[in-house]
Amino acid sequence: MKTPRTVFVALLACAALAACAGPGAEPASSGSTGGPVSSTPSPDPSTTPSDPTAPTGPAPTSPGAATLTGTVQAGVEPNCLLLDGNLLVGGPRDVLKAGARVTVTGHPQPDLMTTCQQGTPFVVESAKPA
Repeated sequence: MKTPRTVFVALLACAALAACAGPGAEPASSGSTGGPVSSTPSPDPSTTPSDPTAPTGPAPTSPGAATLTGTVQAGVEPNCLLLDGNLLVGGPRDVLKAGARVTVTGHPQPDLMTTCQQGTPFVVESAKPA
């Protein structure tokens, strides 16, 4: 009598675990190196000006872009920078430093996975001192 009950409990547990995965869930990659993951595309060398001091004009912005102005704060994890509750992802690190007052343009990407434990990821498209 105890065997059918054990099998039922085991099947129920398997069904519950399968439901947790949900549709569209992807299994973890077994080939991961454990290093940092970056989704920020590297600049296209054909569009990067050869003279860094030359004016580049207004930065191109994507649809839905937002502009934030404020003082950059250091996060709890190394190399994590926050601005008004947003985690700054990418951008020029010579401009984006803890304590600097800046204006950044970009877009929030809340589904982006990071190693920082704070803020909503905000992908920086351009940054300048404020």
